[in-house]
Amino acid sequence: MSAPQKTGRATIPPTEASILEILDDRAESLPDRTVFTFLDEGEHEAAWLTYAGLQRRARAIAAELQQHTVVGDRVFLVYPFELEVIAALFACFSAGVIAVPTPPPRMELLEDGLAPLAALVKDCEPAVILSGGVVAEQLQALLSQRSEFSRCVFLNTDAIADERAADFAAVTIDRDTRAVLQYTSGSTGLPKGVMISHGNILHNSYVIQLALQHRTATPPPPATRWEAVCWLPYYHDMGLIADIIQPVFADGPSYRFSPLVLLQRPVRWLEAISRYRAHTSGGPNFAYDLCVRRISDDQKTSLDLSCWNVAAIGAEPISPHTIERFADAFACCGFRKEAFYPCYGLAEATLIVSGGDKQAAPVLRTFPAAELAFRASDAISPHAPETRPISTDVDGESVLVGCGHAWTDHEIVLVDPESCHESPEGAVGEIWFAGPSVAEGYWGRAAETRETFNAYLSESGRGPFLRTGDLGVIRDGELFICGRIKDLIVIRGRNHYPEDIEATVSRVHEAFPPSGSVALGCVIDGEERLVLLQEIDRRTRKLDLSELAREIRRRVAEQHQLQAHEILFLQKGALPKTTSGKVRRRDTQHRYLTGQLLQWAPKANTTES
Repeated sequence: MSAPQKTGRATIPPTEASILEILDDRAESLPDRTVFTFLDEGEHEAAWLTYAGLQRRARAIAAELQQHTVVGDRVFLVYPFELEVIAALFACFSAGVIAVPTPPPRMELLEDGLAPLAALVKDCEPAVILSGGVVAEQLQALLSQRSEFSRCVFLNTDAIADERAADFAAVTIDRDTRAVLQYTSGSTGLPKGVMISHGNILHNSYVIQLALQHRTATPPPPATRWEAVCWLPYYHDMGLIADIIQPVFADGPSYRFSPLVLLQRPVRWLEAISRYRAHTSGGPNFAYDLCVRRISDDQKTSLDLSCWNVAAIGAEPISPHTIERFADAFACCGFRKEAFYPCYGLAEATLIVSGGDKQAAPVLRTFPAAELAFRASDAISPHAPETRPISTDVDGESVLVGCGHAWTDHEIVLVDPESCHESPEGAVGEIWFAGPSVAEGYWGRAAETRETFNAYLSESGRGPFLRTGDLGVIRDGELFICGRIKDLIVIRGRNHYPEDIEATVSRVHEAFPPSGSVALGCVIDGEERLVLLQEIDRRTRKLDLSELAREIRRRVAEQHQLQAHEILFLQKGALPKTTSGKVRRRDTQHRYLTGQLLQWAPKANTTES
């Protein structure tokens, strides 16, 4: 089944070869306009970048890069959460090298903390590692002790003077030039480097602008300027494209602070929106949930969120409960439920795949279980069992959050993943996506690129499409995300979506932190069984684990007709997660089976009834 797409007319499609041309235009016509402001501790204005300042700083770093690279080389960006990483990104664009946004290693773990960075070095062989700020000195010392980094030139950009911009030599860049190697989160496997071109970035930025109705500086159609508060990390696809590229594409300003501030004091996020009268801000589901849990009634009295018109929510499964709770909790601050903007995307599509109409309230739809059953093609698998319904809550019904539709010349099709036949009207299918935002493929992985980026419908031969690996259903033109194919748990011939079970468990007790529930299907004694892992907030002092386990078992049995083989309560932070906060399921399963997970307390009763 194909989804309709919108062909908005709010702006003119980009004609530039790269985002650099847009920056150059802004630096010439609006040189002193501030585009990025860094908020220290989420409160104090500590640093600024104007368009001219960003251009000058990027060219200075690019001039130094050109002494150590050739066009097409990979360059790591390893920075604290400040503005210098933005200049370093545009420096890579300017020098014609491929930027590889990389999370800072966890210094306290010493060698283990460098393991993820070492794995990426092995995968894409960077010529240079750029760093700065508080990270640079300690990082350089650690890298010098590891042979994996011996071929990489280390540059601390703090030592590069702006005057070096005079030495910059422009290179030819077109839309096919590779701009970024965006490593996927690796929640279901080892991270893969997605090759994103300058054309991909321009097209996806255009889609974001259309969907959110942000205007550009020239010409100025009657729409809203991109004025945002941002905190997502630069190595996250949403943080990179929406929070760094988009302010330049659509003409900022953007007020930025470290994601660590959000985790420590989530009220700072909403205070910044209120203070700067920001139109746009967003993040994954967990951030909104964190605000509901951690912001007191006293703190709400100083907030005015009536300015917040686009509260983007995506990057992880969207809970209808979170949308309702947040809207209710902050209605007293002027927040409107209509401001929520649920969207769906992934790194392989640069960022956004679908989003709705900005003026409309989020679409929350109740589905009977039978409508959400996914069945493999009879022609391929005649005995394939029907799956359990998705996100089942009460009485065999499910509430899912709509994620809009495709935009402009992008297309969404739902497909049977085994037969590659287009799914019948209203049926669940794998989400296939096509359009100029689809990336080139995975770095150094030709077979996986063919499988994921070059899919064709078996009946018509239409394609190529990107296979997202996500399941969805379309109703009245609205896409609803159901789960991931590879995450299905198969018990007694029936398939279950782990996200559904995790949502049930997470609501059992307030001591269970966001994104702290994991449901696994583990083969034990030759049979796949359900294992539940649940983190507990460190601040919790006393809990009756036996009673909690009984309540979890009762709810899982009632809502999913499943019995838990084992329930483990873990210390907060025990679950291995990706840089964007998603659980690494394969790593988690391995740690569970090998007894490596750090328990919060002795095991609860694990006897399966």
